[in-house]
Amino acid sequence: MFKSRIAIAALIAATVAGCDKAAPPAQEARPVRAITIEHGAQGEVVSLTGQIRAKDQASLAFRLDGRMIERTVNVGDVLKPGQVVARLDPQIQDNALRSAEANLASAEAVLAEARLTFSRQQQLLKDGWTPRANFDEAQQKLLTAEAQVDSARAQARTAQDQQSYTVLSADAPGAVTAVGAEAGEVVRAGQMIVQLAHEGGRDAVFDVPEQLIRNGPPQDPQVDIALTNDPQVKATGRVREIAPQADAATRTFQVKVGITDPPAAMKLGDTVVGSIRMSAPPGVEVPASALTETGGRPAVWVVEPKNHTVSLRNVEVLRYDPAAIVISQGLETGELVVTAGVQTLRPGQKVRLLGAV
Repeated sequence: MFKSRIAIAALIAATVAGCDKAAPPAQEARPVRAITIEHGAQGEVVSLTGQIRAKDQASLAFRLDGRMIERTVNVGDVLKPGQVVARLDPQIQDNALRSAEANLASAEAVLAEARLTFSRQQQLLKDGWTPRANFDEAQQKLLTAEAQVDSARAQARTAQDQQSYTVLSADAPGAVTAVGAEAGEVVRAGQMIVQLAHEGGRDAVFDVPEQLIRNGPPQDPQVDIALTNDPQVKATGRVREIAPQADAATRTFQVKVGITDPPAAMKLGDTVVGSIRMSAPPGVEVPASALTETGGRPAVWVVEPKNHTVSLRNVEVLRYDPAAIVISQGLETGELVVTAGVQTLRPGQKVRLLGAV
């Protein structure tokens, strides 16, 4: 009996002690950072390396075949309009000009005699001292002599032009960027002797892959340009020319960007980096830190704004960048997405927003 009373007392004491213990604390909301999706994704920024060239440049060449006896300029020389660039051996053209001038003098002498004869026959016919046939013959010789003089003059002008073609001159002010022959070489008509970059406008020229041409930005995009060896030297430009077909070897298209007010530090031949923003893709952009995965597929944590709980949602990622990702499906504007603390969350967990943007 005594033992039973002791057992009952021990049971009562244990029950009372259990009632005195505190209830387990409520689950604390986990602090996270989140972002509100307010707008769609921006286009990707693409950068390519190119070169500064003159907007207008010309390949100066002779119009004649011949042996070049002199080239008076070299790469880097700055030329004035009309400045002599090179000369051919003019001996053949000089001889042709002297022959043409001699033929012209002979024809003019014949014409002078024909005019005197015609004048005499005209007076004799008027006075009735010569038959009509003699007058007609004199008139015909005069017309023939005049035609021969016209022909000789044309030949002399042609010979003079040919002689002038033995001297090659600059057609505009500019700088020599390349040479194609040395003194003593026999050159062909049309062969580049000097390449001249005209003063004035400057282009940044890039070789652009076909995919960028096909999926390019909107019309008349702005291109940001910077020197590779000094990125602080910057300029902007607009695409002014795209090659109609790709290069056979590289399969790239040459694109010329006209530079607006190029700085003096951007000189011909300098290497530059051109950056351009492509067309905006469909979808929304979120920080890369928001991305996690579930079941081997990309996902993000979405915050329910009413009760501040999170749920894991699968998404389709269109583009991965170091700082941001573009999600094409799975999110809408206005939704809250967790960007920091994603590794410690579980579905349905309460969260406390530290920085909803």
